[in-house]
Amino acid sequence: MFSAHDFTNELKTRSGDICELCGADDNLEAIEVSSVNKETSLNTCAFLCATCKQGVETPNSVDSYHWNCLQEAIWSEVQAVQVLAWRICKSQSTQGWAQDLLSQIYLDEDTQEWAENDGKAPVTFDSNGIALENGDSVYIIKDLAVKGAGFTAKRGTTVRNIRLTGDPEYIEGKVNGTSLMLKTCFMKKV
Repeated sequence: MFSAHDFTNELKTRSGDICELCGADDNLEAIEVSSVNKETSLNTCAFLCATCKQGVETPNSVDSYHWNCLQEAIWSEVQAVQVLAWRICKSQSTQGWAQDLLSQIYLDEDTQEWAENDGKAPVTFDSNGIALENGDSVYIIKDLAVKGAGFTAKRGTTVRNIRLTGDPEYIEGKVNGTSLMLKTCFMKKV
């Protein structure tokens, strides 16, 4: 498994040893541009100064005047830089300058999806709004007819060691020895 630091030399070469967002040439560091669907590679990393890195991590911690640099960064040929520029503009979208830049940014479909996906998996909640995690136990709150299996999953049945899916509306678990996809709106955490 790679980390952004494994690509520091390549990033220095690609960027010309300057921040890929603002052009600063001091306190530079390789960072990974997070995504749920992409593994760390040179293409998912960026070379940033300390100020831009701080702004990426907590956007409102950096003076909005610093982000004037995004007027050039949105046109970068590097997808990771485009994604960062879009995310920063989106986080500042109450500002007029950010709205203007967002209206100018063109991202291809894959890059747009990456920009919108900040690397945080969707949170799965039970019927009461309690967050579920892999390995939790839940119980069924309504009799559910299981199509194709010929039985009904009865109300009150405990489902142990659940697995989250990519869809926050479903979990996976075993009922009567059969693996099922279960709707979270019919589950309650134990």
